[in-house]
Amino acid sequence: MKIDGFLLAMLAAVLLALAWPAPGAPGGILHLASVTKYGIGLVFFLQGSMLSPAAMRSGAAKWQLHLFVQAMTFVVFPIIGGIAYRLLSGMVTEELRLGFFFLCAMASTITSSVAMTALAAGDVPSAVFNASISGLIGMIATPVIMLWVGAGGHAMPPLLDTILGILATLAIPFALGQICRPLTLPFLGTRKKAVNRVDRFMIILIVYASFCDSTASGVWHRFSIGQLLVVALLASLMLFIMLLLTSLCAKALGFSREERITAMFCGSKKSLASGAPTAKIMFAGHPGLGMIMLPLLLYHQIQLVVCTILAGSCARDNTARAE
Repeated sequence: MKIDGFLLAMLAAVLLALAWPAPGAPGGILHLASVTKYGIGLVFFLQGSMLSPAAMRSGAAKWQLHLFVQAMTFVVFPIIGGIAYRLLSGMVTEELRLGFFFLCAMASTITSSVAMTALAAGDVPSAVFNASISGLIGMIATPVIMLWVGAGGHAMPPLLDTILGILATLAIPFALGQICRPLTLPFLGTRKKAVNRVDRFMIILIVYASFCDSTASGVWHRFSIGQLLVVALLASLMLFIMLLLTSLCAKALGFSREERITAMFCGSKKSLASGAPTAKIMFAGHPGLGMIMLPLLLYHQIQLVVCTILAGSCARDNTARAE
């Protein structure tokens, strides 16, 4: 089995931040606050440049499917997160409780949702539309949903400031990428792997900076291996619940097999690419930022493994049906 280099790099970044946080902490020699700020803008500019408006339009017609997926992402998931937030009181740190709710409030992924849907022979145009629109909705919906629990006693920026900050950091570069797409696509279209590496590199930098901040502030002294296991188990349970809910509800609503596959993969996934910069904006200055991001980090890795297995199973089932 091939080892995921991105996972190894992220693990190395976390371990480095725990062992030697000074370079990446505020005021450190790497000046990661500025680097990540402009790097995030570059990532979303590249995403905007790579996303095809034609692909979006071709999948836009199935509004019932899109409404279902977005309801799962921004209504059902946060409700489950709210229940988990209450139940976890006293079991894990406040930062981890907050992190679980933040995970549930996040938008869906784009790249992996579409890739898994394609592998499983689902409705790819609808997956492209759903995953893309989810990211745009999340720029406003996520801060609003987070009002339910606040910031665990830490002062959050005003809602309007948070939304404007997210729009300025994520939406404007994305829109500029779309505008510049006719000019940039001939160059970027042949360098998809390089674009993907830039995307992943910036995520790793944000994770590293966040964990450096938390380590330097001493937050991890309140963390234990037992809590890590609780986080991993709960993240796995959340994924299982959402995969089951999206699949069963989509079937009950009469969606086709291809649409059910799209609903399952788009409605159960959460975006680390959007989540990392969003957390950095929403919890700016929070000493426990690394711990807040931990549930999303673990969920991201678990969903990739589990959904890859599921997509392969769906693909084999589709092949068997065709024979």
